[in-house]
Amino acid sequence: MENPAPGQLTPERHAPGRLALATATPDDWRVVTGWAADEGWNPGLRDAESFFAQDPEGFFIGRVDGEPVSAVSVVNYGPAYAFLGFYLVRPDARGQGHGIATWRAALAHAGDRTVGLDGVPAQQDNYRRSGFAHRHDTMRYVGPAAAGGPVPAHVRPAAEVGHEALLAYDSSCYPADRPRFLASWLGTPGHRALARVDGGRVTGYGVARPARDGVRIGPLFADTRADAEALLDALTAGLDGALVSIDVPESHAPAVALAEARGMKPTFATARMYTGPVREFAREKVFGITTLELG
Repeated sequence: MENPAPGQLTPERHAPGRLALATATPDDWRVVTGWAADEGWNPGLRDAESFFAQDPEGFFIGRVDGEPVSAVSVVNYGPAYAFLGFYLVRPDARGQGHGIATWRAALAHAGDRTVGLDGVPAQQDNYRRSGFAHRHDTMRYVGPAAAGGPVPAHVRPAAEVGHEALLAYDSSCYPADRPRFLASWLGTPGHRALARVDGGRVTGYGVARPARDGVRIGPLFADTRADAEALLDALTAGLDGALVSIDVPESHAPAVALAEARGMKPTFATARMYTGPVREFAREKVFGITTLELG
């Protein structure tokens, strides 16, 4: 079957037993998020709202006889960068070519942008054959929140800092500007967004959000380990031993050391991969990536 442009329907898509591809709605994505949870990805409870805020046309779903069987997202960030996530096929529908057909249709959405992804080990060879090159490994660290203490100095709610200052800091730590995503991510009910400010200058920020299992931290961007440590302690204050997870670039030794110092254990490995060059950013400030699904 040929892969028409995402979102366009053709008569052959309605043939019994054939894969029909379309752009996905937020309602569709609730099903896909359930698949992700079944795979142990532990998605945030309200992640989809911010994902769709960035690029509502970047989500794709495949159906057979009206039932969803495959999905992938390719979310565009400006003219040069996109990120691929949620590459999933329902377990009972695997081995029939549905995944690769959905993948190909979704990648067309990125045009000539460099595409990034976080790939699980079992799929990394397939990603290399599709033109993705390894950049660094990422490890999810998980552990109980430490007992609460006083709020560290210079940490304040992100809303008190101002969106423009946080956007500028975020852009320095990420290979693209993402104002729509960030506005939603910082303001989603239930998300705890904090910044560290010293002498009127932002030296880091982070977000904690409720997930299917415990709390996920992401991003955790900071000038120094001390800044990251203060933010992590403030983000997890009052969680009373709840499980906390953070996805840490393994090439960043201070980030790994911080996670280990907080008693967190490595549980889930991925690799950051790109199809081409990306804008330079301050990798040494990335103590925790934002999400495995959107980079």
